[in-house]
Parts: sequence; structure tokens; C-alpha cells
Amino acid sequence: MTDILVTEVSDPLSLLLKVGVDPASVPIFERKGKFISLMIYNVDVIAANVIKQEMLAAGADAAVNKHAITHKIQKTSVLTFGTIAQHIKLIEKLSKMHYWKLDQIADMIQKCLFKDQVRSIDLPSGRKLIFDRTLIMGIVNVTPDSFYSKSRVEKDKVIDYTASMIKNGVDIIDIGAESTRPGSERVSLEEELNRAIPAIEAIRKTFDIPISIDTYKSEVAKQAIMAGADIVNDVSALRFDEKMIDVISEYKPAVVLMHMKGEPKTMQQNPYYEDVIEELLYFFNERLSMLGKIGLMDKVIIDPGIGFGKRLSDNLQILKRIDEFKTFKVPILVGHSRKSFIGALLNNVPPEERLIATLAVTAYCTMKKVDIIRIHDVAENSQVVRMISHLVR
Repeated sequence: MTDILVTEVSDPLSLLLKVGVDPASVPIFERKGKFISLMIYNVDVIAANVIKQEMLAAGADAAVNKHAITHKIQKTSVLTFGTIAQHIKLIEKLSKMHYWKLDQIADMIQKCLFKDQVRSIDLPSGRKLIFDRTLIMGIVNVTPDSFYSKSRVEKDKVIDYTASMIKNGVDIIDIGAESTRPGSERVSLEEELNRAIPAIEAIRKTFDIPISIDTYKSEVAKQAIMAGADIVNDVSALRFDEKMIDVISEYKPAVVLMHMKGEPKTMQQNPYYEDVIEELLYFFNERLSMLGKIGLMDKVIIDPGIGFGKRLSDNLQILKRIDEFKTFKVPILVGHSRKSFIGALLNNVPPEERLIATLAVTAYCTMKKVDIIRIHDVAENSQVVRMISHLVR
């Protein structure tokens, strides 16, 4: 009987040092051993055919529309298949082709593969978000009408509620003073300020923890930051209030850009997407380009907006393809806690009965290395995150 054994491994790169390779060779094996696929949208068919031929020449492949070869269509998406090393060969070839935007595509592939991921965000207070595991954003709603009643907190109970969250492992406190559930009505600026600012002031006087203000109003954001908030969580991605960008530029908080189709009152009235992921990718590309021009890319977090102008199938696609949002190299936030898409999959159970399924999505997001999850139940979600983080980070 031989002592040789052959097995299939699921994570070969993690075993390189066990084999005994020189540590300096690890990056070489990573380029050769890591298989990746890239989707390149809206490519001229001539350029698409060139990309396919160059991938084939590198020993890899690329998928294009069946009519690309006959030019019955003008543009196609291109889906590549190959190792990092093979994609590097593609970059080298395309960068020398100054036609059909091939050199631009080479530059975009280069950035997609090798641009540095944002690993931390400095907050204006001196605090810092460090993304070495999935962070937990705990929801504190100082509203009378949030969809999950147990998340509604009276003003005189904010400190106790926050203390409990901190004890159970929360990383960020998110204060919401206007409900953005489907069908919700807007509240006045005065009312939102009266709800939010005292809560933020009370928490800041008592705890040294990052605070987020969930608002799309620039004046609320400004006063919240002055009261001690570190993060602006804007469901409109800075679109509803044109002065919001000025507040972000002046005070430089971290900012969450969330995708929403429409506005809260009407967003769930027959939303439609040809391709929800493609639409969201183009949306974030535009928003991030805008912030990049004013030097704020190092402050940005993106949120695909589960349940905000999305059908059930859209929400599931976002979760299944969450890795594609890592293209932008900025932190990703997912807010899934007790939402209606969970109820729809579980015979329409009410929010009060959606905890276990919420934890399942939390586990999935943690395994996918999502940077922040926004949740109601800190103790339970924290245990899931911390356990899985030991297995996948």
C-alpha cells in the first residue's frame, strides 16, 4: 500500500506555505492559481471579438453575444474566464491598441483587478472604521412608525438601548428619525431634528462609538455631525438634497450611498429592472465618479438598497451577486434585517417572526465578506458574525 494520497482542495492558495514554498513566490502562484471572471458591459462588437481572440491566445476564453461575429448587433457584453495571469496578458495586449476603446478597457480591467481596497475610514472625530471583519450597525429608530415596532425607541430609553447594543457587540449606532419604509410619509425638518439631535447628543456624551445619522436632509446631517455623528447614511445617495454634498465636503464624515428606485412613498409600486445588477453598477459608478472628483472616495460606503424599489427577485439577485459590487473597492453595507423579502419567502410571516431567516442572511453576508450589516437584533447577529469571521477571514 502506497503512502501517497491525492485529494481535491477547496482553497489551494491557503496551502502554499504548508507545501513549503518560498513566501516570495506566493504572489506568483496567486496570479496563476486564482480563476476569475469579469463582466465588461456595453462593448463595441469589434472590440469584443478582439478581446475574445486575445483571451483565447492567452489560453483562456471570453463569452460574447452570438451575433457579435456577424455584426448583426452593435454592442455586446463580454464575460471573461481565466486566471489573473491570463488577464494580465490581456491588459498588456489591449493597452497597446488605441482604437475601439480597447486601451480604455485595459485600464478599467487593471483598476478592477489591482486597485487597492479601502480597508479603513477615518472619521472626523478621530474615531475609525476598520474593515478586518464584518461590522455590525445597530438600528435605533426614534420614530413612531418604523416597520419593526421593537426597533422604535423612546427618547428617555436611548441610552439604555444603546448600552445594551454595545454590550452585545455593536460597532456602529445608526439613528433614524424619519421612517423610510415603503409607503411612508416625509416628516418636517423641524420634527426630524427634534427626534434625532437629542438622541445623538445623549449617546455621544455617554459612549465613544461611531454614530450614523440616517437622513437625506442636509441640515439634519449638518446638525447631527455637530452633535457628534460620524457617518451620514443617505438613502438617496446625495440626490434628494442638493446641499448634502456641501455638508459632506465641509465636515468629511463617512457617507453611505444607498440605491433606491423612486422615493419611499412610491418605491414599491411596480419597480422594474431589465438587469438589476447592471443598473446598480452603473448607478454606483456615476455616484462614485462624482465624489471622486471632489476627493471624497476614501469616505464612501455603498449600499445596494435591499427592499428599496426592488422586487423579490431583485433582492435575491443582489445578494447572490453581492461580490460584483466589490469592483469599486469601497466598503459594502447590506441592510436586510427582518425585511419583507424575507417574509415573502416564508409564507408572509410578520417582521416579529423573521429573526432566524435574518440570521441566515447575516451568515451568508459574513461569508461573502460584506463589510457592514445593518440590523435590529445585535446579540444574535453578533454571535453569527463573530463565529463565521473566524472561519472565513
